[in-house]
Amino acid sequence: MDSDKKPKMPKKITKVRLKNIALYYLERFETSVQNLKDVLRRRIDKYAFQVPEFDKNQAYFWIDEIIEEFEALNYVSDERYAALKVKDYLNAGKSARYIKMKLKSKGVNENTTDALIEGEDYDASQSARRLAQKKHIGPYRLNDEDRKENLKKDMGTLLRAGFDYDTVCDILKANFEE
Repeated sequence: MDSDKKPKMPKKITKVRLKNIALYYLERFETSVQNLKDVLRRRIDKYAFQVPEFDKNQAYFWIDEIIEEFEALNYVSDERYAALKVKDYLNAGKSARYIKMKLKSKGVNENTTDALIEGEDYDASQSARRLAQKKHIGPYRLNDEDRKENLKKDMGTLLRAGFDYDTVCDILKANFEE
């Protein structure tokens, strides 16, 4: 009986439907302009894959019109999105390098990101310390034996998080009191 079912046809993509998809997305998430474009493009591509005669280029043109309208209404703003993300990432103990790469992947201008990080009085060692404390590594391990045993592992964790070698060495050699 189940083998007789035909695959469900997707709803037709129109400019109004794309606009509603974008509005619904913005209700749930703060996002950058480029990320919203990517979300809408994926929806169009998925529909166009199932309906080959659909004109994707026309739909991509609709995206540009919708984004222009949303920017004029201040529904979507790279600066607002970047400010929120920079604050969140710094509170989570992320490095400036990590923040720049993440926001760049979302289409945020690097100069905007740099200005926001400077405005937050970014301190690499403080962020690294926060991350070490959050992950219970380095000086925040329970005992000295664990610290010595996991030194390379902890160093790798902090280096992969985007902190420079000198900052990582300073954090791992420190004995902070909680």
